[in-house]
Amino acid sequence: MSILVTGAAGFIGFHVAKALLDRGERVVGIDNLNEYYDVRLKEARLARLRAFPGFEFAKLDVADRDGVFTMVERHNDLRSIIHLAAQAGVRYSLENPYAYIDANVTGTLVMFEAARRVEHLSAITYASSSSVYGANRKQPFSIDDRVDHPVSLYAATKRSCELIAQTYGHLYGLPATGLRFFTVYGPWGRPDMAAFLFTRAILAGEPIKVFNEGRMARDFTYIDDIVAGTIAAHARPPTAAEGVPHRIYNLGNHRPEKLLDFIAVLERELGRTAEKQFLPLQPGDVPESFADIEVSRRDLGFEPKTTIEVGLARFVQWYKQYYQMN
Repeated sequence: MSILVTGAAGFIGFHVAKALLDRGERVVGIDNLNEYYDVRLKEARLARLRAFPGFEFAKLDVADRDGVFTMVERHNDLRSIIHLAAQAGVRYSLENPYAYIDANVTGTLVMFEAARRVEHLSAITYASSSSVYGANRKQPFSIDDRVDHPVSLYAATKRSCELIAQTYGHLYGLPATGLRFFTVYGPWGRPDMAAFLFTRAILAGEPIKVFNEGRMARDFTYIDDIVAGTIAAHARPPTAAEGVPHRIYNLGNHRPEKLLDFIAVLERELGRTAEKQFLPLQPGDVPESFADIEVSRRDLGFEPKTTIEVGLARFVQWYKQYYQMN
């Protein structure tokens, strides 16, 4: 039996696929290897996955319905799907909105149609985002909070994914679980995320952009904790006995950190002081995110363990090794 992992060359997809392979699962990975960020990093992740005999990869866009359906029909041993492919990034959605509709909305629709073609499907687990909470002022963000006031197109597309999943659960009984990820960081991370951007700039002696004049806090969540939560959710799909078989969980560190404290930890790890360029809050951004994870704890046994001191030390070590800076 195989598990289909979309976005397998991406940050979270790579780590989830590797964790599954480490425990002996067979994984079929797909990714379109787009140029949103350095494709060489994506290829390097894939090289690690290809070292496993149980891994098979196809370069494929999740919005390519014919290609996806053909792939699913060819792999008749598929039993579940972990859908992590997406066009990421809040700020980029202001520049290229169509990419978000194609990848996040059409791509998710295609994957749920593909799931209908998987015989004896056990689960489809998909990535949502903390961005769906928009400008909600109540903290921490709970899965029971309203999420109908997005402040970015990215958030709107992620909420659309949740509604598609709910609809397909109602119409076809597909057992779906949505995961609202909170600011994920760690080794092999995305170059457009804070840890990567700040590290690169600090080492190059360039200023770092600190938005909202530094008055920001994020529930920075280490990748290993996210992987543990994702695999736990995938192993516990909802059932029709619970009503529509669709559940949503927050996966966050439940420990929001001030952005300036996050930067200070990075400075210590790098042994350098950052030149900070303080800027206003960017359109589509929010000043704070904080996950209520009580339901995730109860249902999934989710318990994030990694502090930013530990997580950023591991990230910096990886960064220097990857870019051969030691």
